[in-house]
Amino acid sequence: MKIRIGYGLGTRSETNDQERFDELIDGLEQHDFDSLWLSERLTSDCPDPLVGMAYACGRTKKLKVGMSVMVLPGRNPVVLAKSLASLDRLSAGRVVPAFGLGVANSAEQQAFGVARNERGAWFNEALPLMRRLWAEDNVTHRGPRFDIEDVTVRPKPVKGHLDVWLGGRAPLEMKRVGVHGDGWLPSFCTVADVEAGRTEIERIADEHDRAIEDDHWGVLISYRDASEPIPERMLALLADRNPEASPEDVLPTKENLPAALQRFIDVGFSKFVLIPSTEPVVWGPELAEVSAIVKPLAN
Repeated sequence: MKIRIGYGLGTRSETNDQERFDELIDGLEQHDFDSLWLSERLTSDCPDPLVGMAYACGRTKKLKVGMSVMVLPGRNPVVLAKSLASLDRLSAGRVVPAFGLGVANSAEQQAFGVARNERGAWFNEALPLMRRLWAEDNVTHRGPRFDIEDVTVRPKPVKGHLDVWLGGRAPLEMKRVGVHGDGWLPSFCTVADVEAGRTEIERIADEHDRAIEDDHWGVLISYRDASEPIPERMLALLADRNPEASPEDVLPTKENLPAALQRFIDVGFSKFVLIPSTEPVVWGPELAEVSAIVKPLAN
C-alpha cells in the first residue's frame, strides 16, 4: 500500500501572497510531499482554492492539488466541470477535487445563494452531472435545478474522469461518500472513528453497487508544536466536530506524527493531509523538518 502525505492550508491561513505561497509550494515539491490541499472560506484570508491550485500547478511538476473542501451548492456544475477538467489537462492529471456543502455561516450562505436546507439536494444533483460532463459528450439532463440539452464539455480530464473525495463523519455525510464519493478524507478523527466510518461507507457503497478503492481512504490531521499550548480555536473546533475525542488523540505533536500516522495505516488508511495548528513564520524549515520526521513512512 502506497503511503501518500500532503499538506493543507486551513480556512484561516494567511499564506496568501506570492512570496509566502511560493515558499510553501516550492518546499512541498522539493521534499516530495504528495499534494497540496486548499480550504475555501469566502470571508477569510485563505486563497481561493481553484486559483491557488492553478498557480501551484503552473509552478510545479509533480505536486498534486486538491480542495479541502470546495463548496459545490451555488456553483454552476457545467462551468466548474470545464474549469477542473482544463486544470487537470494542463497539469498532466494532478487535480484531486473534493467537495462539500459549505459551512453553517450566514455570510457564506448569502454569498453562495443557496438555502441551508437546499444544499444537500443541490449537491446530489450537481455532482453526478459533473461526472457525466467529464466522461460523456452530448449530455442531456432534466432536473429541478439544472436543465441542459446536448452539452459537451471539453477538454476531458486526462483519465476521462476525476476521482472525487468527500469528507465528514456525520451519518448523512458518510452516506454521501458511499453514494457519490471516490475517496474519504475526514478530519478531527480517532482511529476508532475512521475504522467504524469505513465499514459504514463500504456498506452504503455496496448497497448502491459501488466500491471505493483500497488506496482512497485518507485522514486530514492537524499537528502541533509540543513546546506550545494547543490553540484555543483548535480546541473549539474539536469540541464542535468530535467532542468525545481527546486532544492528545486527535492533535498529535510534530514529533509524534509517525506514531499517529502508523495507527491509521494499520487499519488501512494511506492518504494523509497535514495541517499545522499554527502556521510557521517561514515555511521552508518547517517542511524540511516534517519531511525528515515522516519520510520513513512514505513509499
